[in-house]
Amino acid sequence: KQWYQRRVAITAGDSDAEVAHNAIFAMGIVGSGTNNARLANMLRQLAQYYHKDANNLFMVRLAQGLVHLGKGTLTLSPYHSDRMLMSRVAVGGLLGVMTAFMDVNGLIIGKSHYLLYHLVSAIQPRMLVTFNEELKPLPVPVRVGQAVDVVGQAGKPKTITGFQTHTTPVLLAHGERAELGTNEYTPLTPIMEGFVILRKNEEMEE
Repeated sequence: KQWYQRRVAITAGDSDAEVAHNAIFAMGIVGSGTNNARLANMLRQLAQYYHKDANNLFMVRLAQGLVHLGKGTLTLSPYHSDRMLMSRVAVGGLLGVMTAFMDVNGLIIGKSHYLLYHLVSAIQPRMLVTFNEELKPLPVPVRVGQAVDVVGQAGKPKTITGFQTHTTPVLLAHGERAELGTNEYTPLTPIMEGFVILRKNEEMEE
């Protein structure tokens, strides 16, 4: 990963403007929503390096916006529902923008910069926020850990490993899964990601 970051950073300073544009945008796509400190620092250095070049500076600002997407609460991903389903619309949005970058000077930096709006179709929440049935925020304990593939396993195997207990709202990193840490409430969805409505467990009240 560090080798890749160094290589992209070197390419971002390439004398060929089109190569530099694509490398800078790639930094934003790869780090979208991560708030990665090393990546953010490299982009700040590039912003200083290109402060007199409007086109390259535009690409740097675009990449910075992607890295800090939603202040770290959003990401770009075509997968949803615990990465079990893929959105064709999101894939189309990502591929459309990346295809447009094959002619970055004619399209993105030209008059078709609105093509970047296609990225919106791939934006997914990284956070888990829980609400009660009146849609009021409801902080509850959740266990967050690395997701384990339990397809085909008998009984009730553990779906996460190396978990830590947090109180919602929480951020889920790539490959992480959350499960409710209390029996007081039951979720109205089997997948704990994004916005989840909880219902009071009637069995607990009895």
